[in-house]
Amino acid sequence: MTPRYELFDHTADIGIRAFAPSLATLIAPSTEGLYAVIGDVVAAGDSHPWRFEAAGDDTSLLLRDYLAEVLLLFDTEHRRLTGLSVAEFTAQRLCVTAGAQPVDAPRSVLQREVKAVTYHALAIRPVNGGLEATFIVDI
Repeated sequence: MTPRYELFDHTADIGIRAFAPSLATLIAPSTEGLYAVIGDVVAAGDSHPWRFEAAGDDTSLLLRDYLAEVLLLFDTEHRRLTGLSVAEFTAQRLCVTAGAQPVDAPRSVLQREVKAVTYHALAIRPVNGGLEATFIVDI
């Protein structure tokens, strides 16, 4: 299974489904799906190291918490993650490192303001050839 994402309409929100062969490989298409809802987010300039680490007991909640941090980084520091590396993704722990590059405002086309990554319909489930993550973003 090739990692990918798709967007779907959900009432006044937008849903994202990410597909990948493993938990660790779900992170990149989930992240790209979030950015796709925002628009064409182009990064440029010096990259700063960024790290997310969380413990828990539910993979879908760990994914949601990670995406909420990605959104917070975008909203507060106007940075986009590049070069994602997943050191661990289990039901008990998620550890992701990346570069956080400034958003190139003149080259980016921002289409929507994403307010939050919700808990509604949040799930990671097995599908033929891998996993599917589903999450809804509040716009």
